[in-house]
Amino acid sequence: MPGTNLTREEARTRAELLSVDAYDIELDLSSARDSGTFRSTTVVRFTATRPGADTFVDLVAPSVHEITLNGAPVELSAFADSRIALTGLAAENELRVVADCAYTNTGEGLHKFVDPVDGETYLYSQFEVPDARRVFASFEQPDLKASFRFTVTAPSNWVVVSNSPTPEPVGEGATRTWSFAPTGRISSYITAVIAGPYVGVFDEYTAGEQVVPLGIYCRPSLKEFLDAEAIFDVTKQGFDYFQEKFDTPYPFEKYDQLFVPEFNAGAMENAGAVTFRDQYVFRSKVTDASYESRATTILHELAHMWFGNLVTMEWWNDLWLNESFATYAEMVALVEPAGTRWPNGWTTFANQMKTWAYRQDQLPSTHPIMAEINDLEDVMVNFDGITYAKGASVLKQLVAYVGQDAFFKGVQAYFKRHAWGNTTLPDLLSALEETSGRDLKTWSKAWLETAGINVLRPEIEVDADGVITSFAVRQEAPALPEGAKGAAALRPHRIAVGCYELTDGALVRTHRVELDVDGELTAVPELIGRQRPAVVLLNDDDLSYAKLRLDEASLATVTAHLGDFAEPLPRALVWSAAWDMTRDGELATRDYLELAVAGLPKESDIGVVQSVQRQAKLALELYADPAWREEGLQRWAAVAEQSLRAAAPGSDHQLAWAKAFAGAARTDEQLALLAGLLDGSAELAGLAVDTDLRWDLLLRLVDTGRSGDAAIDAELARDNTAAGQEKAASCRAARPTAEAKAEAWASVVESDALTNYVQDAVIAGFNMPDQRELLAPYVGRYFDALKTVWETRSHEIAQQIITGLYPALQIDPATLAATDAWLADADPAPALARLVVEARAGIERALKAQAADRAKA
Repeated sequence: MPGTNLTREEARTRAELLSVDAYDIELDLSSARDSGTFRSTTVVRFTATRPGADTFVDLVAPSVHEITLNGAPVELSAFADSRIALTGLAAENELRVVADCAYTNTGEGLHKFVDPVDGETYLYSQFEVPDARRVFASFEQPDLKASFRFTVTAPSNWVVVSNSPTPEPVGEGATRTWSFAPTGRISSYITAVIAGPYVGVFDEYTAGEQVVPLGIYCRPSLKEFLDAEAIFDVTKQGFDYFQEKFDTPYPFEKYDQLFVPEFNAGAMENAGAVTFRDQYVFRSKVTDASYESRATTILHELAHMWFGNLVTMEWWNDLWLNESFATYAEMVALVEPAGTRWPNGWTTFANQMKTWAYRQDQLPSTHPIMAEINDLEDVMVNFDGITYAKGASVLKQLVAYVGQDAFFKGVQAYFKRHAWGNTTLPDLLSALEETSGRDLKTWSKAWLETAGINVLRPEIEVDADGVITSFAVRQEAPALPEGAKGAAALRPHRIAVGCYELTDGALVRTHRVELDVDGELTAVPELIGRQRPAVVLLNDDDLSYAKLRLDEASLATVTAHLGDFAEPLPRALVWSAAWDMTRDGELATRDYLELAVAGLPKESDIGVVQSVQRQAKLALELYADPAWREEGLQRWAAVAEQSLRAAAPGSDHQLAWAKAFAGAARTDEQLALLAGLLDGSAELAGLAVDTDLRWDLLLRLVDTGRSGDAAIDAELARDNTAAGQEKAASCRAARPTAEAKAEAWASVVESDALTNYVQDAVIAGFNMPDQRELLAPYVGRYFDALKTVWETRSHEIAQQIITGLYPALQIDPATLAATDAWLADADPAPALARLVVEARAGIERALKAQAADRAKA
């Protein structure tokens, strides 16, 4: 927000001037229970290439008490606009800053949380992108690495964890002091302090003589649900895989994983002290898809210890490489080890991660993978599907292009050459060129420096006997969305073409051709003379990044037999293509619903089942012709109930359908079943109506007016935990009254008292799809509030409000007009404009899809 930005040019100038040696940071957290601030004392030693020059250090703090540069006091007025101006530098410098910094409830800086179960206070830091400066004075940019030594004073019953191993605390009485050893040279954004009465479980990773201490921490109120052994198993699998593939030992002294409350992201790769959202400690039954998701997150963060922490990007324009590499690495480490629990992980990647990427790449804000990041505000809205999922998809294709052995040999050379340093993309590409012998400059330009997504279609000709006489792959480069920068481009693709036949009721691959597709039309002579298969699947094995389309005969076959593919990955690819066609208005929502109804009973992959369930519901809510929507929703609810009753007792499929039915129930009889499951008067064999499922049931009953305040209060009394309070907040916001909506709106927009998680819960409850009429009056109020929210809230909180409260359910040209008028008149900051333009694109797409569905009426 104002005064907290940093431009790339400012960072480049500062990096040319300074080299930072070490930080000594003292934090006094002893009054955290009762105070909103804490004392922070920073001593930083650095050199300057031009003595006499000026620079600045970053700090976001309510007040500063002392600034001393090279022994001389600096006027406190030098602290302004989240910076301390430093003038007349010497060749060697020592800066001391004493400040009162503020705890937050937004998940940024040093987050403070009070657990309603035990009344205790829990702290954790979150510094990426620019928030170490909320805890200590720092040169807040990734290429000014240094050694960090933390000294923390805290209540004596607390545990304190940082990047270095936790020392024995000293002191007696109410407080003690932990003096951590200095770290290696790392960037400020991966430093960390986690403090509070957390509980830990410990183990070791051993490989030969190497011993790495492992720790897992959570709050005591979650300890009974912590499946530490399973988490350690995945962690050790990752250590084995990465140390072999990277040929570089784990670079830090220990590895702690801390499950912390109200965490905004999935996790954060703090060096040796990774923080995770504590929803990954499952307090109720979840499907295996949730365990797989947790495993990929664990492996993603572990990969960052090498790629991101040991070797770090020079500036945030290479954020994509940091995150894409970790995303690709998480997948191979999940899938490839012998005996892995998730050998079909690439199916999940195709169905979820790439769907995210395809959606992001079709927004007006689409950008090249290697995005132009001019300042911090640019990067903070760039943690998106292109940075993570498209980038990882392209890296997967690069591996297919150069070969996995050559790829990892290049990565090994890269780590050895740049350990503890900073790099740019050419540093990695040059290492890969050396080991693969391929020129990657053309590949890089085509894939990393252009935006948008290609479409691949088969063009097949057959003779009277069904023998293929001509086969080609046509590549299209659809125009970028209006407002997007750049131009559409054709690209080289490494793909496989799969041929599938129906054999004993199953679609089985009978032939496969792998080839390079380049240009508008690529012939595939290997398939000429073969009998035309039942299904031709482009991009089989999901090697490349492109939208695929099926020819008419293949589409007819998969419509009838989607669930009959013998392997999960081709099913996932076809599910993904069908969903993409629905979003593009090429497949009517009512046809996608029938595809889901026919295919889901045969779908074995629980992650795919849950994705398709969500997509079917979303399609009905956003993309269905409004005149038919209610009929479609009733059909979906009936299918969900039928599937729930037919599912194997106690199975993941039963749980998935229970949750789908809880969100879909509409008739009096269906809602009575929800109420019966909640109060125990109805039972389904094998279905455990546990804490989280109870809240799902109650939310729908509240949303439809069947339950109200008394039921919410009663459920909260059963589950008066942080999660329970969040669920209750959602339920209260979901009450179908104008008063409830006004109360929810005011709590989010007109007050800043809510924590990040409670605010998110209120926004979710506010936006009930069956309550469109109640939400209509808030269109104008949304645009009236936008700039104030952006200018007065932290980035995380502002983004949550701007994206969450956009009137996405008001699918009408008038909403587009209101958005356009605001964009034209408000002169928003680029990052704010991007968030609003992305939300607007959802309305535009929904109107197009509704028209396509209407045409099938």
